[in-house]
Amino acid sequence: MKILMLSTLDSVGGAGRAAYRLHQALINNSIESRMWVGIKKTDLPTIDGPKGILGKALAAIKPRLAAQLMKLQHSTNRNGHSPAFMPSGLVGKIYKTDVDIVQLNYICGEFLSIEDIGRIAKPVVWRLSDMWPFCGAEHYTDDGPTARWRFGYTKNNRSSDHKRFDIDRWVWNRKKRSWKKAIHIVAPSNWMANCVRASELMRNWPVSVVPATVNMRQFRPWNKRFSREVLGLPATCKIILFGAFNGINNQIKGADLLQKAVINGVSRGLFGHVQGLIFGQSAPVKLPDFGIPLHWMGRVSDDVTLSLIYSAADLTVVPSRQDNLPQTAIEAQACGCPVVGFKTSGMPDAVSDRETGYLAKAFDTDDFALGISWVLADEARHARLSYSARERALRLWSPEVVVKQYLAVYEQVIAKSGE
Repeated sequence: MKILMLSTLDSVGGAGRAAYRLHQALINNSIESRMWVGIKKTDLPTIDGPKGILGKALAAIKPRLAAQLMKLQHSTNRNGHSPAFMPSGLVGKIYKTDVDIVQLNYICGEFLSIEDIGRIAKPVVWRLSDMWPFCGAEHYTDDGPTARWRFGYTKNNRSSDHKRFDIDRWVWNRKKRSWKKAIHIVAPSNWMANCVRASELMRNWPVSVVPATVNMRQFRPWNKRFSREVLGLPATCKIILFGAFNGINNQIKGADLLQKAVINGVSRGLFGHVQGLIFGQSAPVKLPDFGIPLHWMGRVSDDVTLSLIYSAADLTVVPSRQDNLPQTAIEAQACGCPVVGFKTSGMPDAVSDRETGYLAKAFDTDDFALGISWVLADEARHARLSYSARERALRLWSPEVVVKQYLAVYEQVIAKSGE
């Protein structure tokens, strides 16, 4: 079986790393996989990216042009938006390959256009990194009962704070026109799968729930004292870890909720002597006040370093307002680090409440603070949580486990295409 993976990124950000890790897992399980990306950061020969000065320049310029187009719409939704309107020139090249399956991953940033996707003349599987495929231009948006993606984007269901040109509606209508043939969707979480089934655009498309994977040999528990010594962290205090690409400024990642929870916990004396560790960005000029000392690791893409970071921490916090199956949550548990998050969107798939961490009531910062305290307060309980986290990670997210599920999806799609 031959697989062609399409992804805007190969090893940057959660979506890029998820695609890259699946690509490697397929190869390591004797599946022939190639990967085409919009921005290539690795030197793997099985991954192809833009070539030459012109190709690389276009890859850099196109997202900037899309950002300018998005200025025509005014919305209070500050999450990412992608119009996906510029052709890639890849459809003809895909047709000439002898691959059995084309797998779409995160393909925004003007890597593929909406129309490109509809013209792919090969069996297609689409792994959803976020809500964009069934929404308008938004990557994350309201998932309540009146959400536009549930009914279709009309003039009448536009919110009052949504002004000027309705790019979300324009993008959704282009998807509806261009995607005539159902694509087999792979959702990493049950929440995402349920959203797909409830969406006007994809409600009749086939959906499978298959989680992301991590390399369990790279992401494993290291000795905590050794990890802290290597990273230059204090040896005796409790350390709370938060990791997200540009996370402090990313509203959906919930850094503001975390800040309230930590300040609340400190003021109530819930935590004892704790410090914070942040990766995904360097320290900003104006440091945020969390009420505890903070250590900034900057952007980290090396998996071994990430494994040391998780092993150095006593718990990882994932305070996202919405998330699919966050890489930080599954990476942390693979390293035996318990996770505290909100019981919302894909987090119940990521964390087993009171077994591998703690799920607080959605957006209740008091309960989140209690969750941090509950994980840290009892050494014996913390040891049980850590052990269970690693065992659950091995059972659910090991490459051989996830690849087997993908192969079942691929075989189903190939059989369907031959009917």
